[in-house]
Amino acid sequence: MGRGPVQLRRIENKINRQVTFSKRRSGLLKKAHEISVLCDAEVALIVFSTKGKLYEYSSQDSNMDVILERYQRYSFEERAIVDQNIGGQANWGDEFGSLKIKLDAVQKSQRQLLGEQLDPLTTKELQQLEQQLDTSLKHIRSRKHCVLFQNQLLFESISELQKKEKSLKDQNGVLQKHLVETEKEKNNVLSNIHHREQPNGAANIHRREQLNETTHIHNQEQQNGATTSSPSPTPVAVLDSVTTLNIGSSQSREGAGEEPESQPSPAQANSGKLPPWMLRTISNR
Repeated sequence: MGRGPVQLRRIENKINRQVTFSKRRSGLLKKAHEISVLCDAEVALIVFSTKGKLYEYSSQDSNMDVILERYQRYSFEERAIVDQNIGGQANWGDEFGSLKIKLDAVQKSQRQLLGEQLDPLTTKELQQLEQQLDTSLKHIRSRKHCVLFQNQLLFESISELQKKEKSLKDQNGVLQKHLVETEKEKNNVLSNIHHREQPNGAANIHRREQLNETTHIHNQEQQNGATTSSPSPTPVAVLDSVTTLNIGSSQSREGAGEEPESQPSPAQANSGKLPPWMLRTISNR
């Protein structure tokens, strides 16, 4: 048969009780040492016998005082948290009651300011309410005047800015007109310069063509062995003579507002200076 459960109760026999205490104490200390070594835990064991004798055990790495101090600090913090929660829950009811009273007072004062529930008020309370309304009305009026003054300043600044904008637009229009006129004058000057350069360019081209033709004719006559009464002029002399003819004609054309006078032909004017072969060429032209 198996062993049944042992019923735990106080041992009445004093000797047996002392023997059991000694055995169980040794086993308890052994178990505390084992859990401290195997699990690397900080263990503190305190046992008092019926005669008041102390038996204690602490881990090898820790001191009994250190463990007890840690235990007291931890237990104090736990109690403080628990007490705070309990105290907060207890104060919620009181705070709710005080807030409800304040809300009722504010609502009552608001209704009285609107002219409601004035019957239970005394003469002194009505006078205080009137003074309160007068003070509030003064504050409202002063605030109203401040807002109106600020709005007036704002409108004035807006009007000044609009005037400045209008003046700037006018100035911009004047500058644009001036710019357009300047562009027109510039274009006119450029066109006049262009028109003036065109006749000069045509005259230069005509002079070059004459010089080329005279040089070509002179070369042909030299090749054919044509004889003249005077020696043939050099190209430099021919160039000078043609230039003299052109200058005289251009000066007559450039006279401002005067009609050109009738002048003799180039062949007649330069018959004494030019050789006969050149006179023939000019006469043919």
